[in-house]
Amino acid sequence: MLSQIKAISEKIAPRLIEIRRHLHSHPELSGQEYQTAAYIAGVLSSCGLRVQELVGKTGVIGELEGSDPNRRLLAIRSDMDALPIHELTELEFASSKPGIMHACGHDVHTTIGLGTAMVLSQLESPLAGSIRFLFQPAEETAQGARWMIADGVMEGVDAIFSQHVYPVIPAGTIGIRYGALTAAADDLEIVITGESGHGARPHEAIDAIWIASQVITTLQQSISRTQNPLHPVVLTIGQISGGRAANVIADRVKLLGTVRSLHPDTHQHLPQWIEDIVAAVCQPYGANYQINYRRGVPSVMNDLELTQLTEVCAEDAWGSDRIQLILEPSLGAEDFALYLEHAVGTMFRLGVGGTDRSQNYPLHHPKFDVDETAITTGVVTMAYAACCYWQRACPLGKAP
Repeated sequence: MLSQIKAISEKIAPRLIEIRRHLHSHPELSGQEYQTAAYIAGVLSSCGLRVQELVGKTGVIGELEGSDPNRRLLAIRSDMDALPIHELTELEFASSKPGIMHACGHDVHTTIGLGTAMVLSQLESPLAGSIRFLFQPAEETAQGARWMIADGVMEGVDAIFSQHVYPVIPAGTIGIRYGALTAAADDLEIVITGESGHGARPHEAIDAIWIASQVITTLQQSISRTQNPLHPVVLTIGQISGGRAANVIADRVKLLGTVRSLHPDTHQHLPQWIEDIVAAVCQPYGANYQINYRRGVPSVMNDLELTQLTEVCAEDAWGSDRIQLILEPSLGAEDFALYLEHAVGTMFRLGVGGTDRSQNYPLHHPKFDVDETAITTGVVTMAYAACCYWQRACPLGKAP
């Protein structure tokens, strides 16, 4: 099985690079992936998959039937949206759309999803069970998974796999993380309301700007003294707006930010913790406040058995020297976590770093690029893990 997967993957490698470069050159923002979706649907149809478009607004589903429809249903998820970043790579296939770029590797994710479908559809023997390929829009805005789930993509799904490019590790390396892979990420809005007054007579007013600055400072300082240091919390205020003129004391300030955490108990009590601090700062000075705390996405918690399955399959395919255990979670967020509320799953990291480390720009950087040899690594790993999924004894030894 593995030798067949590798042979097919090597054969289609030039086509996969062609697909990746087309997607990279034609990026589309979250919720606007119409041309990308049409392109994906065409490739899936050419592989003989049953295709459904306009799922989750601009998403696409491809169904690959197995030999036994009563076996567990596996889903493989790929995201396909780009970012509002102007590309500075100077690649021949750089973005053709000014101000829009695949700076997070979703062009690679989509290519690997398509490549996995191409490989599995060409196997000599059909798979034991069926696979549902999910091509999801709007991951960058953390909306796409919700749209897809609302349209029923997880109905009947028993497990789900995904992967994400990782420029920190070399191309061809598979990063494995057990447990929490990413953080829960929530959105925060705080509005401080005071009373306007003349800048020369601050005692006659309630200065919303000054009070807002105290709120920011107190929140940051309180993390280190009220939160468990072994359960990290990152609170970032990224936007402040308020005031009307240089000599007028502001009566209203709006703060916008993000709150990241890893531990479920911490995530649960953060809204009340924030409100208690804001109230304690505002009340002595007579200011009012309003807090809008919006739950974003939870932490991606990789399933133990499926993560072990992926590690064993990757090691069998590439050798132990191509496996890297990731010891620390990321405080970035991933809406893949929302699928895990409906089925067990795992996400692995795909190394895409080149030999020149100075050129391995981070995700969301205008010069971000990947070593394209990693595409075959991702396709083989995903396809092989999918094949082994129905043989659940696989984690106990070498994959069959």
